[in-house]
Amino acid sequence: MNNILKLEAPWEDVKELLKEAEPELTDEDLARNSDEELITKVAARINRNKEDAKGWIESVSHTTDKAS
Repeated sequence: MNNILKLEAPWEDVKELLKEAEPELTDEDLARNSDEELITKVAARINRNKEDAKGWIESVSHTTDKAS
């Protein structure tokens, strides 16, 4: 896997926080085949550019509470 993302929490935890913050995200959107593919899918789904989506995913991984 191409690890572009710097996550502070296990992916399964981050994935659940992302879905909590953006309910339109699906398990298919969050399938982590490669970080680049994941970022592209998330960016498209939440209408942000890839850089913003990457930052958002990483910021969610730094929280143990609810994503914002």
